[in-house]
Amino acid sequence: MMLSSAKSVVVLDFETTGLSPNQGDRAIEIGAVKLENGTVVDRFQSLMNPGFRVSGFIENYTGISNAMLANAPSCKDVMGEFSTFIQNSNLVAHNASFDKRFLDAELELINESYTGEFACSLLVSRRLNQETHSHKLGDLVAYHNIANDGVFHRALADAEVTASLWLLLVDSLTERFQINDPSFALMQKLSKQPKASIAQFLTKQAV
Repeated sequence: MMLSSAKSVVVLDFETTGLSPNQGDRAIEIGAVKLENGTVVDRFQSLMNPGFRVSGFIENYTGISNAMLANAPSCKDVMGEFSTFIQNSNLVAHNASFDKRFLDAELELINESYTGEFACSLLVSRRLNQETHSHKLGDLVAYHNIANDGVFHRALADAEVTASLWLLLVDSLTERFQINDPSFALMQKLSKQPKASIAQFLTKQAV
């Protein structure tokens, strides 16, 4: 059964060879944390070999070298395991449209799918933290003083801090608008509201 609470989700992050699976780019690392009622109950992390060498730019950006990928399992094997990991869970990512593109593309290649829906912590942050000039993950981690190990652009580390950010955003609805246990569907709706009407929208939800 799909859990409807915004605090029961899988938060995921991909590292990839580029920006678009339509241009032939592939995933090279997946990291994810599974939350139940706001508590981390499981984690998933793996490098994956895309079948070709990655660029020097991507090596420098992610810290993932071709030598590391040479001995990594195939995308097919990793994504087969990951499709099992995310079944019956809703999904969260920072800039979720990017991660959804790669998740959909990689699973399509192995004829797998998933049952949950996506929400985006970046879009929610833009609406709840409108005073913040940057909504890049690293900048939000600093803004909210979220504990981190200083590693960015590695999948599990990014998924961990995104999970912390997501829970902080969800909890802010309770603190600021008295919405107890916000639903995942509410967070999705929130991410699509015009910024000017956020307070009015959330005040109605608390009634």
